[in-house]
Amino acid sequence: MEHQHTWTAAWIWPDNDGKVLERKQHRTFFRKTFLAENPADAELTVEVTADSKYRLYVNGHFVLRGPCKGDAWSQYYDTVNLAPYLQEGRNVIAVEVVHYPRLLVGGPSEGGPMSEWRADAGGLWLQGALRDESGTVLDTLDTNSSWRLAANEAVGIGRESHTLFVGGTEEVRSSLIPADWRLPDFDDASWGVCGRPIDPLDRFYGQLLPWQLKPRPIPALSETSSSFKRVICRAGMAANADKLDAGNKAAVNGIDGLFPLTLQPGESTWLELDAGLLTTGYVQLSVLDGEGGSVDLLYSEAYEYEQPELHGGKRRTVRDDPAGKALRGNSDRYFPAGWGSADKPETYEPMGRRAFRFVRVDVQAGETPLTIANLGYRLTGYPLQELGRVRSSDPQTDAMWDISLNTLRGCMQDSYEDTPYYEQMQYVMDAKSQALFTYAVSGDDRLARKTIHDFHSSLIPSGMLQSRYPSVDRQIIPGFALFWIQMVRDHYAHFGDQALVRRYLSTVDAVLGWFERRIEDGLVGYIPEPYWAFVDWVEAWNETAGAPPARRSGALTVYNLMYAMSLQQGAELNEAAGRRDTAAEYRQRAQAVNDKVRAACYDEASGLFRDGPAAAMFSQHAQIWAVLSGAVEGAEARELLERMLARTDLPAASFSMSHFLFRALSKAGLYGRTEQLWQPWKDQIGLGLTAWVEDPVQQRSDCHAWSALPLYEYPAETLGVKPEQPGFAALRIEPKPAGQTWAEGAVPTPQGEVSVRWEIKEGSFTLQAKVPGGIPSTVVLPDGSVHACTHADIVLTCPLGSVEV
Repeated sequence: MEHQHTWTAAWIWPDNDGKVLERKQHRTFFRKTFLAENPADAELTVEVTADSKYRLYVNGHFVLRGPCKGDAWSQYYDTVNLAPYLQEGRNVIAVEVVHYPRLLVGGPSEGGPMSEWRADAGGLWLQGALRDESGTVLDTLDTNSSWRLAANEAVGIGRESHTLFVGGTEEVRSSLIPADWRLPDFDDASWGVCGRPIDPLDRFYGQLLPWQLKPRPIPALSETSSSFKRVICRAGMAANADKLDAGNKAAVNGIDGLFPLTLQPGESTWLELDAGLLTTGYVQLSVLDGEGGSVDLLYSEAYEYEQPELHGGKRRTVRDDPAGKALRGNSDRYFPAGWGSADKPETYEPMGRRAFRFVRVDVQAGETPLTIANLGYRLTGYPLQELGRVRSSDPQTDAMWDISLNTLRGCMQDSYEDTPYYEQMQYVMDAKSQALFTYAVSGDDRLARKTIHDFHSSLIPSGMLQSRYPSVDRQIIPGFALFWIQMVRDHYAHFGDQALVRRYLSTVDAVLGWFERRIEDGLVGYIPEPYWAFVDWVEAWNETAGAPPARRSGALTVYNLMYAMSLQQGAELNEAAGRRDTAAEYRQRAQAVNDKVRAACYDEASGLFRDGPAAAMFSQHAQIWAVLSGAVEGAEARELLERMLARTDLPAASFSMSHFLFRALSKAGLYGRTEQLWQPWKDQIGLGLTAWVEDPVQQRSDCHAWSALPLYEYPAETLGVKPEQPGFAALRIEPKPAGQTWAEGAVPTPQGEVSVRWEIKEGSFTLQAKVPGGIPSTVVLPDGSVHACTHADIVLTCPLGSVEV
């Protein structure tokens, strides 16, 4: 049942007298002053949100930013306690809001991040009251015509380059920003008010405003003050050479002593700083004096060759090696006003979150000295707790795990993201894997629940889901809707939440119905334009943008097999909800599709499935999904995958599809073959990557969480901990060595932590496990023996003999 709430605050925004404001971003400062006579005994909790983004301060102290990403049906608000920031006497709540334009077609536009939902007008909404310790209201602070507001004309937005959907960067003229606007004693008498506040409840005939208020569904993002680790390159400023050299030699403790860094009039310099890890956050710049000067901040993932053709086509090699390379990326530019002093420096941080490992700082002094008092950043992300971890005899296990964890953290914000640098978009295929990684690391499903709801909310009338969402730029990849069904099933397997299953069954049915209506001669036929039949980033499929070229001939084998597997999982979900007739229908439909694929797409000469019934083309992908869908099983599945792996000419699964390759190998009893398949990840360690690349072909992004496979493979396969029944009501421990001689670790589950250690020694396999008391466990050892265990401490041994591990 949804929480009922009485809304008393109004939405406020500057009156625009009917002018069309759609093509440009608009920023506004808001202030509300009030008195607090006994702040130590006062209570002040507010609910706040804005369209499109806000930063909130109390008495000059930064408190929080938001809102959480929503859509036309969910305008999320934050609830925050402001009492700790109060002072005796006069107080102020100050909020800066940016509104992104709604129209994004038909010419240049300062669109902002496309994953940030927005209405056709901006707004701030804050509800709360100052109370004494007895709860008596002393002052109502709701947004209404008592709030003062002023336009922020200081920020210009550059046209987006180097990235796709993050939005342009900022050019900020600090002289246009009132220096003390966030402080209680600032004189805002000349500021205006909102002449037409909007009640959040339209009381006439059920008409809906674009802001449907709902409480934030996930925890607030963490924010941690951080410093850069070293100076990699620098130039200019002979007077500061010693400081720069000291920064260049700094170790893991940061670059203490580098700042303050002073430039004399007319002097310029640049330096390139290393954060040590590819990270996400808000760079924070503090400046003294500097009127007429400028500071440019360029954000980059890696050093790149300027002429890749001279280096075998390689754009990036060792990420932190600057030799013959340069940093490329987007830049924010800041022009100091000149009022900054040692006790009150000017400060700047961009409104939008940036991703970077390296930041190049270009500083130009004007006619007065310019001092960089400090330059650090506020690290931000979803508060992911690392409750599980795995170690093994493979010496690179720790690095594989740590890089994977940093990758996942970078792509977990208020939605799962494909890449924090290039897009900051949530895609279904990415999120399906990311959610599994999150379960294995932390047992936390809150962001996954939001993601499932996000894509449910993206449903279009045809029954298809959007492939990226929330997004003001709509896109359809039909196969991604099937991954959403699989994501719902994954959640049910790990948490056993039947209510969640029932909530989304209608959307499961809608998606499966879309595919059913496209059955022609027993197969899902041609994917209509402009829909994108993407499957995987494969070099051989570059001309078709990751779609098998067989799509030009009609039906795609892989889409049909993905559909068959999704029907089976849809049947499982329907059965869990008591809809047994629908479950039986889905299983019959899955069997019919599998039978037709076997009849129409299997090539006897090669022993492989073609990419389409009329296409003499083959790939790993069709074979992988033939196993996962159950079109082939048992010894036949194993032989199919052996033939597939023996072929070096097949388009191969890249990092995104490797998750499914590993599932197929596990299902067929060939998981030991993954030992060789990890090499592309291990090669990246030697290149200095601190997060995994997007794919081995384009290598666009250096942080893409669908590549963080170790976070699932190590707990679920190496240790072998999986749910035997939904929600781990019973669990399965089936370790599958892939070249290791021992492994150990802990796996969080809804029932408690499961710890496992196994070792291969002198021809025997020994397993020790500790499971939550009372949880029945099925243990399968490498020799195939099955053991039913009901006690918490498990110790089992088996001879290996000729068993392949």
